[in-house]
Amino acid sequence: MKRPEHMAKTLTAYELREFLDYDPATGVFTWRVSLASNVKPGSVAGCVMSNGYRAIRIRGVGYKAHRLAWLFVHGDWPQGVIDHISKDKTDNRISNLRDVPQNMNSHNQRECGRKSRVGLLGVGYFKRTGKYRADIQVNGRSLHLGSFDTPEAAQAAYFAAKQELHAGYVA
Repeated sequence: MKRPEHMAKTLTAYELREFLDYDPATGVFTWRVSLASNVKPGSVAGCVMSNGYRAIRIRGVGYKAHRLAWLFVHGDWPQGVIDHISKDKTDNRISNLRDVPQNMNSHNQRECGRKSRVGLLGVGYFKRTGKYRADIQVNGRSLHLGSFDTPEAAQAAYFAAKQELHAGYVA
């Protein structure tokens, strides 16, 4: 689904509205016109990709449905990334979408990386002390939140700090 950024902005809200209808209450796009033999007016547009997002192809260019929803409703392409407030990648209701900078969107991470030994976001284990450590990133710097006897206590400290330090974080 990669494409140059300038290509994404070539589609205007006016053109989008000629091709598709959008229901802001359900987040579903349907075709207004038939652009191909396998596309029938009134049918649901696009498909869910392997990354979980719905994509819609218009004039040979693939677009993520959540970005199209923003364009359809607001008339302009989003300035940042579109954050799904509910974290459901297929929920493209306009009330579930917000235009945020990339760093704010990354604050909404809920799962730890594959390399995590503890398996909890923001928590590490230190064999030397036998304690669990909580750390959080703030403005590109790591902030130590403390050492704890249990991984759950460390994660609770992490989420409390996340709520306080990351504006726009949705628990």
